[in-house]
Amino acid sequence: MKHFLKSAFIASAFIAASLVATPALADVVKIDAVTLAPKPVYINKPFKMFVDEVNTKFAGEVEINWRGGPEIMPPFKQAEGVRNGAVDMTYTSPSYYQGLVPTSGTMNLSYKTYAEIAATNYHERMTELHAEKDLIFLGEIPATQLNFVIYMAKEVSGLEDLKGKRIRVFPTLLPIVKALGAEPIVMGMGDIFTAMERGAIDGYMQGPLAQAKQFEGLVKTVIFPGVYRAGFPVLINKKTWGKMSTDLQQRLTTFLRWDFAYRVDYLWGQDIADNIELMKAAGFNILELPADEAARYEQMAMDAAWAVTAANAGDEVAAELRGMLDK
Repeated sequence: MKHFLKSAFIASAFIAASLVATPALADVVKIDAVTLAPKPVYINKPFKMFVDEVNTKFAGEVEINWRGGPEIMPPFKQAEGVRNGAVDMTYTSPSYYQGLVPTSGTMNLSYKTYAEIAATNYHERMTELHAEKDLIFLGEIPATQLNFVIYMAKEVSGLEDLKGKRIRVFPTLLPIVKALGAEPIVMGMGDIFTAMERGAIDGYMQGPLAQAKQFEGLVKTVIFPGVYRAGFPVLINKKTWGKMSTDLQQRLTTFLRWDFAYRVDYLWGQDIADNIELMKAAGFNILELPADEAARYEQMAMDAAWAVTAANAGDEVAAELRGMLDK
């Protein structure tokens, strides 16, 4: 019953969001898509699965053409590109467009699983908040296991050693790095290696995959546990969305939110375990914080990020969303 009611909500929300007449003919809706990273990068693995499954399941109705990543459009401009029609779809970081949708970064701000978040009204509320900015929020491709750890160029013994250090972040991570007394440097994933190699940064925050081979000799310490969760929004242009019938809109949304997302949320477990071993083999020192310090760090990360969300989006909406995302 709850799933049925949510499906009904989705249908009515998207009708209001698109405000575009239903197409008279059932033409194939062709969608040009871009991603936050180049095609071969590991983080695109579930998006490739999504594209392949949509193009099979919705053959004759929808066709996604994944054009590429930053070489097609800069990552921090992709959401705006979707809004203005330069491209039809993006699979992106929620923190890359907080200037457009101030609450987008909240997709990272939880320790819940996708199933636990989906049981709330969080995704429905995000649909409304994106619609206010003329963006269609199809849903998120979750990766709950991919939280964000700190990689440092030198050996450190604890969080106190990070004070004054320059640490690369994406926008959602900026508040926690500031709270640790370090200097956050915002840059895209593709720029991290050069910045580390040149000593422009002392470390960086990133997920726990695909770091050992690239950063061997540049990273000495990795600090665990990681914080937050990964979740990658799929955004669609409003006019492109309007080319679909209401029925197709609802079926595509239901497929992502209630089928595909559940299947890929735990895609990464073995990869993470394997990559930790690769880090050790590459000479990375794995620093596990003591339980009490880890708990304080995880709470500090949440409080710092939500304070910024409240300042940018308003206390009321921040409290509403946090109530859905807090454990």
